[in-house]
Amino acid sequence: MRIAIFTDTYDPDINGVARTLKYFIHYLENKNISYKVFAPDSLSNESVSSNVCRVKSLSFFLYPDCRLAFPNLSRIKSELEEFSPDIIHVATPFNMGLCGVYLAKKLTIPLVGSYHTDFDHYLKFYDLRFFSKILWKYMNWFHKPFKKLFVPSNETLNQLKCQGFVNLEVWPGGVDCQLFHPYYEKQVIREQWGISKKYLLTYVGRLAPEKDLKTLLAVAKTLPAEINEEVQWFVIGDGPQREELQIEAPANMTLTGYLTGEQLAEIYSASDLFVFPSPTETFGNVVIEALASGTPAITANSGGVKNIIKAGVTGYLCETGNVMEFTNAILKLLENDDLRKQLGIEGRNYALTQSWDKIFYHLLWHYRAVIDEPNIQKYA
Repeated sequence: MRIAIFTDTYDPDINGVARTLKYFIHYLENKNISYKVFAPDSLSNESVSSNVCRVKSLSFFLYPDCRLAFPNLSRIKSELEEFSPDIIHVATPFNMGLCGVYLAKKLTIPLVGSYHTDFDHYLKFYDLRFFSKILWKYMNWFHKPFKKLFVPSNETLNQLKCQGFVNLEVWPGGVDCQLFHPYYEKQVIREQWGISKKYLLTYVGRLAPEKDLKTLLAVAKTLPAEINEEVQWFVIGDGPQREELQIEAPANMTLTGYLTGEQLAEIYSASDLFVFPSPTETFGNVVIEALASGTPAITANSGGVKNIIKAGVTGYLCETGNVMEFTNAILKLLENDDLRKQLGIEGRNYALTQSWDKIFYHLLWHYRAVIDEPNIQKYA
């Protein structure tokens, strides 16, 4: 099987789509499966690979960390024909995605895609709700040619069904349980970061309006004084709201910027709770990473996160934006060490069932079904 992937975000970008594709590429390499990625260039330094075709791009003004690609169709068509893929997978609905859809039609290559981001839910956080109908019309038009559209959760599948999408298949995210685990030296990590408080509470994600960081700040400021004195907050990530958060954050909240790899895994492992108020997740990669690390998660009862957290077993689900629900869930777990440890164990056990290998194996099975579909029709 030869796989071409078109995406508007790719390693070294730090987001759920880029991270998922990075794991997928590692899987393909380990299985000796041929692939070619077509993606925007990046300001970051990255290794040059003949398997990755980089396209000129500019920073997107509404979302500076994202790149707006300007693909040279002639060049990409030439590279695609030379690679001769069996299937094209489009991961994003922007310029690179449009390029992938166009060339799949032009060269009659089977086309599939994946849906990772709840753009409609984002709109209200940017005062753009009036744009919703236009957005859904575009999304329906864009995804209509796909033989299969992979979505990360049942929640997203049901949402898209209501909008008239077809050919939907659930393709959940996985987690690397060898990297994310509870067995790092917690005391050493605490000393490295100068954490002297009894409890470490952590948030990981973009610092942007759609993550509802206002609720996170409000929760941090609502904890009773006697508990707050024992709590250290780590906010891991970056984005357009970092400067605002730096000003408004309480004294016991540290903004670390982006962390990746083992450094990030160590912080998850050393944390007592993971607090994640974002209501816009189609899956929630950071949530399952926390669970894999043995850290109970307290999240918004919204989006794909609802399919990861089993309330009272691996964490708690709180009404979106409900500061008191989040606060009470935190207090309940900080005041009950045995319950907190039990939730951590259950979270780890769940994460162990969500290996990337199993998830990518099923994806390739779906690829094969799409590739073989014309032959099935021919001999039916």
